[in-house]
Amino acid sequence: MRNGPRRGANREKPKDFKSAFLRLIKELKDYKVQIIISLILAAIGSILAIMTPDKLSNLTDEISKGIMINKDSITKLQENIQKNMTINEDGTKNFNEFTMNNILISSKDQEKLMEIFSSVKQESDFADNLSKIPVSVQKVISPAMNIHKVRNIALFILSLHIISALFNYIESLLMTIVSNKFAQKLRSNIESKLDRLPLKYFDKTMHGDILSRITNDVDTIAQSMNNSLATLVSSITLFLGCLFMMFHTNSILAVTAIVSSLFGFIFMAVVLSKSQKYFIARQEELGNLNGHIEEVYSGLNIVKAYNGKQTSDEIFDKYNKSVYDANRKSQFLSGLMPPMMGFIGNLGYVSVCIVGAILTMNNTISFGVIIAFITYVRMFANPLNQIASAFASLQSVAAASERVFEIYDEEEMINEDNKVYLDKNNVKGEIEFRNVKFTYDGNEKPTIYNFSATAHPGEKIAIVGPTGAGKTTIVNLLMKFYEINDGDILIDGVSTKKLTRENIHNLFTMVLQDTWLFDGSIKENLIFNQSNISLDEVKDVCKVVGVDHFIKTLPNSYDSIISDSDNISAGQKQLMTIARGMLKNSPFLILDEATSNVDTRTEELVQKAMDKLAEGKTSFIIAHRLSTIKNANLILVMNEGNIVEQGTHEELLQKNGFYAQIYNSQFTQN
Repeated sequence: MRNGPRRGANREKPKDFKSAFLRLIKELKDYKVQIIISLILAAIGSILAIMTPDKLSNLTDEISKGIMINKDSITKLQENIQKNMTINEDGTKNFNEFTMNNILISSKDQEKLMEIFSSVKQESDFADNLSKIPVSVQKVISPAMNIHKVRNIALFILSLHIISALFNYIESLLMTIVSNKFAQKLRSNIESKLDRLPLKYFDKTMHGDILSRITNDVDTIAQSMNNSLATLVSSITLFLGCLFMMFHTNSILAVTAIVSSLFGFIFMAVVLSKSQKYFIARQEELGNLNGHIEEVYSGLNIVKAYNGKQTSDEIFDKYNKSVYDANRKSQFLSGLMPPMMGFIGNLGYVSVCIVGAILTMNNTISFGVIIAFITYVRMFANPLNQIASAFASLQSVAAASERVFEIYDEEEMINEDNKVYLDKNNVKGEIEFRNVKFTYDGNEKPTIYNFSATAHPGEKIAIVGPTGAGKTTIVNLLMKFYEINDGDILIDGVSTKKLTRENIHNLFTMVLQDTWLFDGSIKENLIFNQSNISLDEVKDVCKVVGVDHFIKTLPNSYDSIISDSDNISAGQKQLMTIARGMLKNSPFLILDEATSNVDTRTEELVQKAMDKLAEGKTSFIIAHRLSTIKNANLILVMNEGNIVEQGTHEELLQKNGFYAQIYNSQFTQN
């Protein structure tokens, strides 16, 4: 990896967002009821949250009535005094008694009150002269809190919060269940799909990429879908609801809040646009640094042997400096985001407070409206960030789903319904190749061309030839890993085209060059995917193969837990895979370079084990070491996809042809 691993791969944009998203919706049809309910609950939860500031405004106003002089009562009292007052001929005023709010306001109290009216400049000054005001008047204009109404509003607000929280909890629970069930379904479908894909798919696709689709991409879909869908709906609802409620409450304050917030967001967008190049540079430079480190440490012996330390250090310092510069700039700009978001919020608060104070002084709005708008400003700014984050998350979902659905859309192997079945216990053991032709996808030249051969029951057939001659391809065609383009392969006279792959695989035992042991006990490894095999049978086979002594040296003998990564020699691994093949006891045997990774002494042990494994079976042996196939009944010499020579070892040497040339080259010294 010259440029090293790239971070943030799950943020890749989809090739076609619309198509990918529509396909995802189609796949989610089994969960549409839960998703719709969840989205409705998210919207209702946001609507309830939007209602809260309006009720909070009413609560604030009701509480204000209990701590501030009742201005409305003062105004009404003045009007009643003016209405009931008479003026004598000499200009003196007569005050007539009247009742207000069931309280008698005497002439004397009215006269004293008028004196106070003339001495104060503003109604707010009544608070300083409250002790001078007559008692009867105090009862009319004194602060009076409606406790019953305040309690009802408070309980209503509390109910809104509880119901909103409950709806959000149910919505979150439903989306969590849906996303995880959907992820489970995707993994199950992919696993089932992989079983139906031809081997050519795995030839052209990196195994790491397939694993990434099953794990990372499916997890991305589940997590992002869980976090983004409901968030997007609730944020849009909250944003539009806040806009409506702000303009419904007071249009002047609404414009003030929106303009102040938009100013901050525009400023933030400018900074983000300038910082994007530094984030990209950071990923590129980090990839260069990781790639250089990987190259140096994977070939550390070569670097030291050629005294390349100074050169590699200079390159490292160069990449490290570039990463430092990109990190410094990108992190500085990203560090501006939290204070900028705080600035946007504070700017909105300050703007609402200033404009609200002016409107309150002019008796245009009440103090409760300012409280409501401060809450609206906070609720208005958050949804914008959440909507942007949700859309980015949906981009990740679409990109990941595209990669998953690419597996869904891969061409599957041919349907195998209504096939003939061969019982491995009744198979005679004859295999015939008739003019077999095969070309790999993307190749113009055939790998196998007009291949014909017959293996009689119990024979040992060796297939030799240079690299690329088509030896392993013959085995893959025989196992029906690939479909032949022309010709036919027959087992006991039955075409493999009429046999299911499962049936064919059951007829063969394969021992490959690459040994494979999975995490589990030795017994579980040896009886892999087979039933009704006792421990005594396993021990008997291991004794025949020659691996029983090694197994007994392990702490728990046949119950010892091992894995392919354990410190077990190549020869021991190969002997265990041969024992596994003997336990399967199939009529046909394939040995593909089974001794290529072991030393000469171990090769003798493995060869003896393979001879025992091949007893009574029709065997196909692929080998580069021609010494291991001297005793084969028939040797097929392949070159460029066809048989160029065939016969026994001695016959082929006497011909002094292609086989003899390959055989003698093993002993030629340059």
